[in-house]
Amino acid sequence: MKEFLALIIVAVITGIIYWGVEPFAHGQMYPEVAPADYTFSDLKPLEVSEGNIANGKELVSTNCTACHSIKSEGLESPFSPEDAVAAYGVLPPDLSSAGLIYEKNFLSNVIKDAAVATKQTHKYDGTHPMPAYNWMSDQEIADMVAYLQSIAPKELTNKEVFIDACGRCHNVRYDKWQADGGVTTYLGAKVPDLSMMIRSRNMEYLHNFINDPQKILPGTAMPRVGLTQNAENQVIAYMESVGDSKKAERESLGYKLVIFMVFMGIIAYLWKRKIWKDVH
Repeated sequence: MKEFLALIIVAVITGIIYWGVEPFAHGQMYPEVAPADYTFSDLKPLEVSEGNIANGKELVSTNCTACHSIKSEGLESPFSPEDAVAAYGVLPPDLSSAGLIYEKNFLSNVIKDAAVATKQTHKYDGTHPMPAYNWMSDQEIADMVAYLQSIAPKELTNKEVFIDACGRCHNVRYDKWQADGGVTTYLGAKVPDLSMMIRSRNMEYLHNFINDPQKILPGTAMPRVGLTQNAENQVIAYMESVGDSKKAERESLGYKLVIFMVFMGIIAYLWKRKIWKDVH
């Protein structure tokens, strides 16, 4: 009877810690914030719904390819990575997958004003490396977005999405990925390696931070990336494959270990009963 009483006491204390103390501590470390917004509702949508792909191609060629490459279309950047970093402080992204991985409303607003869309106005007051194209009409911007969506691949691997979305800034040394460089000048801060970030932050934190860094860490240098929900899931899946590749195996082993401990506990209890029965 004493053993069962001790078991009940341990179970109650464990329950209080797990369902009471731990959530409270978590709430203090990670204050509750609004859930991730994959429509980027703070950004004004275009007043037109359809874009003209042919006109968009001409506009992109005229206004974007002086800085950006579109390798899927055979268009290389006119600058070497070193020259681009020297000129802009950062390597302009290749636009081949922009129409797939970036949410449409976000992509439209990046073209209009990158500093506003990425929430970097606290760092750039009219000095963002990418100039604002807010002098364009909504129809012209819709045309450009339509073109970028038309040339985007139908799908990418998790690593390809990570490289296109995050790989210009972040290293992943455990997967031998090296960022192109220049971001310290661009962001004014050292950029962390993401090899083990999946183990140091929980899933909710990562989703909210990638979706809107300012909501989690006001004043941070990291821009809002503007990924679709699917692209963001792929980024986190890649980080998990690098930093926690044994997760499924570990979780499977955990259940087996619990079952083993319960079984051995029953054996130990029955053995103890038998010994004490013979003693008495």
